[in-house]
Amino acid sequence: MAIRVLLLAGALLALACSHGATASDPSLLQDFCVADKMSPVRVNGLACKDAKEVTAEDFYFSGLHVTGNTTNKQGSAVTAVNVAQIGGLNTMGVSLVRIDYAPFGLNPPHTHPRSTEILTVLEGCLHVGFVTSNPDNKHFEKVLNKGDVFVFPKGLVHYQYNNGTTHAVVLAALSSQNPGVITVANAVFGAEPSIPAGVTTKAFQVEKGTVDWIQAQF
Repeated sequence: MAIRVLLLAGALLALACSHGATASDPSLLQDFCVADKMSPVRVNGLACKDAKEVTAEDFYFSGLHVTGNTTNKQGSAVTAVNVAQIGGLNTMGVSLVRIDYAPFGLNPPHTHPRSTEILTVLEGCLHVGFVTSNPDNKHFEKVLNKGDVFVFPKGLVHYQYNNGTTHAVVLAALSSQNPGVITVANAVFGAEPSIPAGVTTKAFQVEKGTVDWIQAQF
């Protein structure tokens, strides 16, 4: 009987640990935990503001009606609405972005280490895709039009490209208050200090001069 109890306890502990490991953001333990951005306390997330000091403004943001400035090398602009903009998103496990694309603009290959993304096209046409993890590295791609929706799984490299001659706009929801973003090219070739040339030349199977030229773009 004792062995059965131990086995049951072990199974329950494993289930609890696996649930915690797959969760994105910490679970909410009260109605809200508005971020106290001035608090010196460092926790996984942000410390809570005193509930007596919370107002409606802590749950509000205005600005997604404004077109992003796409006059840059990539021809795209991301307007984020996460816990940095809305303190009330703290511990809520969700955030939002607006992305604007100039004609032939690109949101380059990147990942969100803490979030799945679901994207809706509001205007224009986009070529989107993501790549699965090693060893398959399978490329899933789709052309999206106004009203179409596409999902990018958590942590996978993905991109959006405006293959049309008109402006494109999307709204995307993410399953974290702070999803993070790692742009592949920036991380590899724009790191400070630089990744050693011996690493990048071997990884990409190119000459050092090619790596130096690419790094100079960042």
